[in-house]
Amino acid sequence: MTVRRPRRATGRRRYGAPALLLAPFLLLFTLCTLVPVGYAVRLSLFTERRSGLGFGGAETVFTGLGNYTRALGDPAYRAGFATTAEYCLLYIPLMTGLALLLALLLDSALARARRFFQLALFLPHAVPGIIAALIWTYLYTPGISPVIDLLNSAGAHPDPLGAPLPAVVNIALWEWTGYNTVIFYAALQAVPREVLEAAVVDGAGPLRTALSIKVPLIRASVALVGLFTLIGSLQLFTEPMILHGTSPDVVSSWTPGMYAYTAAFDRGDYGLAAAASVLLALTAAALSYAVTRTTRPRTEAAA
Repeated sequence: MTVRRPRRATGRRRYGAPALLLAPFLLLFTLCTLVPVGYAVRLSLFTERRSGLGFGGAETVFTGLGNYTRALGDPAYRAGFATTAEYCLLYIPLMTGLALLLALLLDSALARARRFFQLALFLPHAVPGIIAALIWTYLYTPGISPVIDLLNSAGAHPDPLGAPLPAVVNIALWEWTGYNTVIFYAALQAVPREVLEAAVVDGAGPLRTALSIKVPLIRASVALVGLFTLIGSLQLFTEPMILHGTSPDVVSSWTPGMYAYTAAFDRGDYGLAAAASVLLALTAAALSYAVTRTTRPRTEAAA
């Protein structure tokens, strides 16, 4: 009796199904990411020059790295990066620490109604960013804000719009803390229960268990949240753009994103706007690589 060996899958059969499943993603990724990025890079290499005192029309001229030099040489663009750095230094530790604290409280044995609090914490994230910015602008504006009026009647005279950076950080905290709390809580649920039981048997209290066992075991989730938060912070645009009309300290180039928007739609300098956007993307890529390298586990990095 002869036993037939199973035929090896041909190349077409082996790679056909994965290629078919990946095709929609690759198509959308190409159309929505690669093509716009390529177009922005191409646009950043050209500029429009007018002749004849503006009456002779405009011509598109290849300028090479000229737009990048103009962007980097503009103090307003560099000031936008400085503002974003201050925002990151204030917002990222506050949001990460608060989300981690709330997740640990939800995961503790004393927590009750976990699902209700998860939903309540997540609801602000369901509000679109522009709507949230409008709501908080209303709450920040003296004369129409019931909160400001109540504080004024109590003897305090806050001026949130006079300090736009904390005001923007507060909006972002309201939007994103609950979302990241859910992520941390899901990671905590994956921590082996036998490890926690062993810690209790060894005499570790709730605080020691949280700091020495739970937090180190969800380090990957904390690093991932920090990375995504950093990338999102570099793209800060909606909240300060809404506050731009009410707060005099929020100028049109308060962040790199606002600088690119103003260059494109207020001044019509699309080459400069594209160069500013490409530089921002390169900065985000470099910082993402640095964060990934520094937060990688030592065993993986050594390998």
